[in-house]
Amino acid sequence: MSLFRDMSGGGRVARSRLMRMQRRARIMTVEWMGICGRTDEHGSVLSLARLCLLSISNNIRMWVKDYDDNYLDHYNFRHIMGPFNVLSGEMVQELTSLLCTRRLLSRAALHLLLVPQLRHLSLKSDPSLVNSTLCGHIAARCQGLWSLDLSGIQKLPSKVLCETLCCLPALRSLSLAGAPCDRSVISTITRHCRLLRYLDVSRCLLLSPAALLPLGIGASLSSSGCSSKSSCHCTATSQSVFPPSCSAPLPLSTLLALDIGPGGQEGDSVAAAAFLLLSLPFLEKVAMEGLTQACRLIQHSEFDQTNGFTDREGVPRLGEVWGGWRHRQGGDSWRKKREGAAADEENEDEERFLWEGCGSESEEDASRDEGPSCCQDQAEEERRGRVSSLSGDERVILRLKDVQGLSCDSLDSLSSLCPNIYSVSVNADDCDNARGRSTGSLLAAGLQPWSGQLQSLSLHYSGPLEDLLPALQVAGSSLLSLTLEGVKTSPHTPLLEVIKACPELRDLVICAEPPATQLELRNEDQWVNWDLPRLPNLCSLTLRFSYEHSQMKPVMSWMSLRMVLKCLLAGSPLLEKLSLVSLPCPLSDVLQDVMHTEASDPHLSADSTGLPPIPLGRVRHIDLSRTDVTIITVKRVIQRSKTLKYVNLSYCWQISDHERWDIKRISKAEIVWM
Repeated sequence: MSLFRDMSGGGRVARSRLMRMQRRARIMTVEWMGICGRTDEHGSVLSLARLCLLSISNNIRMWVKDYDDNYLDHYNFRHIMGPFNVLSGEMVQELTSLLCTRRLLSRAALHLLLVPQLRHLSLKSDPSLVNSTLCGHIAARCQGLWSLDLSGIQKLPSKVLCETLCCLPALRSLSLAGAPCDRSVISTITRHCRLLRYLDVSRCLLLSPAALLPLGIGASLSSSGCSSKSSCHCTATSQSVFPPSCSAPLPLSTLLALDIGPGGQEGDSVAAAAFLLLSLPFLEKVAMEGLTQACRLIQHSEFDQTNGFTDREGVPRLGEVWGGWRHRQGGDSWRKKREGAAADEENEDEERFLWEGCGSESEEDASRDEGPSCCQDQAEEERRGRVSSLSGDERVILRLKDVQGLSCDSLDSLSSLCPNIYSVSVNADDCDNARGRSTGSLLAAGLQPWSGQLQSLSLHYSGPLEDLLPALQVAGSSLLSLTLEGVKTSPHTPLLEVIKACPELRDLVICAEPPATQLELRNEDQWVNWDLPRLPNLCSLTLRFSYEHSQMKPVMSWMSLRMVLKCLLAGSPLLEKLSLVSLPCPLSDVLQDVMHTEASDPHLSADSTGLPPIPLGRVRHIDLSRTDVTIITVKRVIQRSKTLKYVNLSYCWQISDHERWDIKRISKAEIVWM
């Protein structure tokens, strides 16, 4: 008797099952080949690790299903031996970022991704996931975190934040922008996060300027005050700035505290800003209220007007802090001089040894006998040198390199205090024209000390754009990033001169008012033979014009802007992000003309393949809201750029809903239309 028999049509069942299995295998093979054929945003073939992470993200619901169904809302585990514990911290971080980008991160997935080896965690893309339970998991499982971003969380008590930060002593970077952060949170940071270098508490309305003072005075103020000398342990750095009763301040290099809560009295924000500028010795990037007046206060040593504030808050007076800064600065300069003198003396001794030979034994014995007195003389000489260096140079030099929230009037004070600035943000509307000078001349004079070194400039100005041209001609030669907000334009606005003044730009942002009058450019052919400026290094371009919500179409009142756009787009082959919103001129024809630009254009430099890059060939993000682009133009852009990920066509009146779905069928990019 045979071992296998066909009973009741079993052969047919087996054959149908085999066919289903073969069909499923073919589908899985096609899907796997599709995944393997993927490339990253730069066109390179994805690595095996990246492919695995993509596969996990696609099936994350299966990975967390058991935990989500049976444990998430029923148990509270201090530690979980989950499927991601065997991954490295870098891979867990990359997987978390991938899930956030693809909007697949859930509460259950986040619980399993909180592993001890994690070093960087950012939840700003979905702050709704952050609650008291999650913060408890972070404190228990991720005590080795270096970077934590909880920006935007709203419904979280400050007590929970304090309990979490108490368990994260390794933090170097912390962002709590828009979070319910108050004075107790700052005190906790000061006591427990002693390695913190980056802190962002912008838009924390529960914070007052005085609440930031513990960052500069050290842990003793936040715990028991500065009255007891035995309760605080000073380091060498803090002893040179503060009295012996205070511990060292945090080693912050970045402090962002714009748009926080109001101070108790008028002038508190200025006094707090001046105190922090002088008490944080490693500060390089700062954004605070009252920074403009604080720079002037420090420059003119007007510290007496802040005594009431410092006495009320129980911190050293600014005069004492300034004296400590001078003492430390003088000691540093004297040590540099001593090191230089020692090097010169060593060279002289070496030369003397070469010419005269070694000294006699009796001379060595004599020098050995004179050892203690020589040390005393050296100490006395060093003390005198420090005193002379202090009396010779009383100017305080801050380490600031990136400053936000300035006005034109404070640039003079800032340039004398901070000669190494490379990035500034200025509100040019606050310029004081009492001296009869124009805003452009004041701004140009203020930026002159940093000419040739300034890399990033952000200007907010509600006047004509041409008023800012003198300042751009002063600082534009070295600029890599330029932002102009609120400026007014006209058909005569010299945009080409702006481009010519800043030839090295990588990022250009202009948010402007459209022209009120219309001027037609009669003959654009006259521009063809001109030596038009180009921005060959430009990677991001944003031209955004204001509009009235009642108007569907912007008023086409700046026809000559078309030539400027052709110049920018054709001369910027490395462009990756393009945002042209509510342009007051036709755009569809401009894009068509740019895409007709030959790849052999002599102005375009060759890339790594030896071929000149094609204009719009590397664009990954495009925003063309409220423009006259057509479906044909958009399709050509999609065909031109192989790395396109996002296209915004909101309120583009030339494109219908049916055409939008047609684009989605031919492109994998995210298409936004309304």
